[in-house]
Amino acid sequence: MQKNFLVISALGEDRPGIVNELAKLIAETGCSIEDSRMTVLGGDFAIILLVEGRWNELAKLEAGFPSAARRLNLAIHAKRTTPLQRESNLLPYTVEVVSIDHPGIVHQLANFFSSREINIRDLTTTSYSATHTGTPMFQVQMTIDISAAIHIARLREEFMDLCDQLNLDAIIEPAKA
Repeated sequence: MQKNFLVISALGEDRPGIVNELAKLIAETGCSIEDSRMTVLGGDFAIILLVEGRWNELAKLEAGFPSAARRLNLAIHAKRTTPLQRESNLLPYTVEVVSIDHPGIVHQLANFFSSREINIRDLTTTSYSATHTGTPMFQVQMTIDISAAIHIARLREEFMDLCDQLNLDAIIEPAKA
């Protein structure tokens, strides 16, 4: 049986109970959360969910969004999607970068991988102050999919050269299962 999926994004002022209310709405329609990302960004709470259910359950869930958005004071957007089709020749790698914060870090990293036709599957960034000095720091963690046809040692060398030029501390290694 074909699975049906809905990607939901929600954004609103952070407060206790948002996750509970959305999870309750999803459960009451017979759907289930397959994957999720939730975080506080500034004073807002951002949610991205992949929900699975029968087509009629997803339709019922979608129909409940306008009232849920008003009740929870959230901006909710939903889009039907298809199951992820992973290519068998792709190898997942983890990239971690830490640096003194400056504009353009994400763009430079994304450009490096994009120019080599390497897909960024997951990306998280964090800004923080260094413990003893208070220096503004920036951290990037990403998962990329590298084709088995790419020469990994050469890619790693080119990536580390870029990081040296940009004064970034970096690691690129196979993703742990």
